[in-house]
Amino acid sequence: MFKKVFNLIRNKHFLSLAGNIIMSGLGLVTTTLIYRALPQDSMGNWVLFLSNLLFIDTIRSGFLTTAFIKFFAGSSEERSAEVAGSAWFIGAVISGILALIGLCSYPFLHLIKGDGYRLFFQFSGLYYLISLPWFMATCMVQGQQKFDRLLYIRFCNQGSYIVFIIALMVTGRATIHAILASYLVSSSLTTVFVLIKGWSGISNLKHRTKAGILEIYHFGKFSVGSSLSSNMFSFSDVQIINTLLGASALAIYNLGQTLMQLVEIPLRSFSATGMPELSAAYNQGNRELVIHTMKRYAGMLAVVLIPIVIIGCALADLPIYIIGGGKYVGTEAANVFRLFLSFAIIFPPDRFFALTLDVIHQPKINFYKVLVMLAVNIATDFLGIYLTGSVYGIAFATVFPILTGTIIGYWALNRYSKFTYWSIFKTGFYEVKLFLKSHSRKKAVNA
Repeated sequence: MFKKVFNLIRNKHFLSLAGNIIMSGLGLVTTTLIYRALPQDSMGNWVLFLSNLLFIDTIRSGFLTTAFIKFFAGSSEERSAEVAGSAWFIGAVISGILALIGLCSYPFLHLIKGDGYRLFFQFSGLYYLISLPWFMATCMVQGQQKFDRLLYIRFCNQGSYIVFIIALMVTGRATIHAILASYLVSSSLTTVFVLIKGWSGISNLKHRTKAGILEIYHFGKFSVGSSLSSNMFSFSDVQIINTLLGASALAIYNLGQTLMQLVEIPLRSFSATGMPELSAAYNQGNRELVIHTMKRYAGMLAVVLIPIVIIGCALADLPIYIIGGGKYVGTEAANVFRLFLSFAIIFPPDRFFALTLDVIHQPKINFYKVLVMLAVNIATDFLGIYLTGSVYGIAFATVFPILTGTIIGYWALNRYSKFTYWSIFKTGFYEVKLFLKSHSRKKAVNA
């Protein structure tokens, strides 16, 4: 019994899923604390700051993460050192440029309107420099498939942040500036942690090569598109809502969107464990296996999301009250959450289409796909606000860029190997049924 539990805990799929569940849970705790600590306008400005910060950071992570894992995983020791060193060099250059842009903005801060934007230009450069070592450490441990270490890194970052916020609330000092300071200190502690543990891979910097740098650069300049796809639309939504509806409306919209962690948990987990399988199938030259693996992961996720969507829509008001407090009850937040959930079942195919295109060396298609999706998103956002005059228009508009991305991804993958869209869901139902039968059989044998 203990051996089975131990083997389950050590399983990479379990560690990846458990890590995402724990970190998403901690993220929800953090969001709950901040929503209750800040007034509605300040909360909207915090959402604006964090959206800008994380969106720009996605450029760095999108440029490096997929390329790093692709070239690092399963390679020789010498090759691994070259990839790690080359990625470190690119990461340092990107972070340095972002920090320099932030520094150059200082003389013009008084011209910037809005606390959210002003805080971003004032402190973002410092954050990108501080966070570089622990960001590179997450790339290293994912490439090594050491998901327990990934959990430790994220827990150090998020856990310390929660402690600081609670301390601020207890002492009555929870302002937007104090919360920002806590965010930076937590990032600094995480960097110190990975450097002490030797997980950052910074020692490999001396093994960088021009060829390695160019290889990662040429892949990353297009793979960044698929990484941006999951953030670019919410980023544009945030900017449009803040401009046309104000910071209070942004706080309400973000609360409804935050609960989509219920969907993001399995999406991130399956993406992290599915990419190595997809890469292995592609490296074997087995096109049918690549497509079958993609359909298996996307289909199972879509099927698993069905009960989550039903339960989430029925109980939407409860989590809104728990996280946001009484001041958000009766606002549009619960219905925004319901609208997002209603579209969730089509998320897995779109996400795995993008992931598979990266694996089969077609990041360029993803890049152009994201540009088209962004144009559709912005156009339907403005149309939605024009027709409804509220955040409902933005929430409903979400479905159109997802459908656009799905159609483009489906077309591109069909050029690689033929399959039907509905076969994804058929494969998903079959795999879930197979898993449940296998699980029931094991329980019967052990009974």
